[in-house]
Amino acid sequence: MKEFSTYVGLDTHKDSIAVAVAQAGRQRAQYWGEIANTPEAIGKLLNKLSPEGEVLAICYEAGPCGYGIWRQVSAMGHECTVVAPGLIPRKAAERVKTDRRDALTLARLHRAGELTAVWVPGVQQEAMRDLSRAREDMKAAERRMRQRLSAFLLRHGHVYRGKSRWTQAHWRWIEQLKMATPVQQIVLSEYADAVQDAQRREQSLVRQIEQALPGWSLAPVVHALMALRGISLINACTVLAELGDITRFDHPGQLMAYLGLVPSEHSSGGARVQGGITKSGNTHVRRALVEAAWAYRFAARKSRTIQRRAERTSEQVQAIAWAAQKRLCARYRHLIEAGKNSKQACTAVARELAGFIWDIARHTPVQLAAGA
Repeated sequence: MKEFSTYVGLDTHKDSIAVAVAQAGRQRAQYWGEIANTPEAIGKLLNKLSPEGEVLAICYEAGPCGYGIWRQVSAMGHECTVVAPGLIPRKAAERVKTDRRDALTLARLHRAGELTAVWVPGVQQEAMRDLSRAREDMKAAERRMRQRLSAFLLRHGHVYRGKSRWTQAHWRWIEQLKMATPVQQIVLSEYADAVQDAQRREQSLVRQIEQALPGWSLAPVVHALMALRGISLINACTVLAELGDITRFDHPGQLMAYLGLVPSEHSSGGARVQGGITKSGNTHVRRALVEAAWAYRFAARKSRTIQRRAERTSEQVQAIAWAAQKRLCARYRHLIEAGKNSKQACTAVARELAGFIWDIARHTPVQLAAGA
């Protein structure tokens, strides 16, 4: 670990930042004060703390304010760390929480080397992440509006008896419905328009992802991951937009733990007790992998769609994808036969799927540009 003479803890908020400083040779950290959360105020603070050009070690918690402070501090030549809030050591009996105490704690723990840093995405990487999350939000809005429309129709005794809902035939059926009153007919039209508007917004963002993909440094990995069963363009983009360069994990087990797909454990003495998955880490990727895992309920086979996607990748990636399909399909059947329910089996498959994703990313060369 690199040694510094001055460690700075920032407790950031929308309008203000509480600042504390811990010197290398002193026991106690000192509270500096509070500044406005603006680039000008931050720049002025750094110049005061390092009047002779000394390199500072600065840290702050990851949160809704993003990575603007990290980029500004790094551009000024200082060392900046964005800290994982859930991994900050805390005293069990501590019941008082203030901005001053939080800043002092950050500075003191940063000096002791007890803070865990999060990975900071580059500008291009963060742009793809924002695009992926926006599409996910629009899809969630579409699901909510579909549920409200379905609930409205069910309250008034209208149940669709066709094969599949939200198809063209289903929409024709909705258009032909006659409600009891003119007011209810308006309500039906408004609900239907809301669903279709959410669908158009989601599809528009999907097209934006397709257009942005060729200029993304991780585009080769996206195409490589699509050789896997259950991993389409959207799932592959979601995984890589959230995780970035997966090869930064030294072992697939680290990736599985990072995604919260490993069992929780509470062991003491000679007793070893394991529970459900930890559900820590990135929820977006975990959801995408669990959804993809449902595709492995069926027997392994190279369908036309999967084969066409795989042909765009190297022979090594194709071999990994086929080995993954054989392994995970058999794994699902084995777990079901052992008495596990389908949700537990799919979660276990998702955990192993993360390992195959790591392996494919490791065998797919990319050119990571600055700011990616």
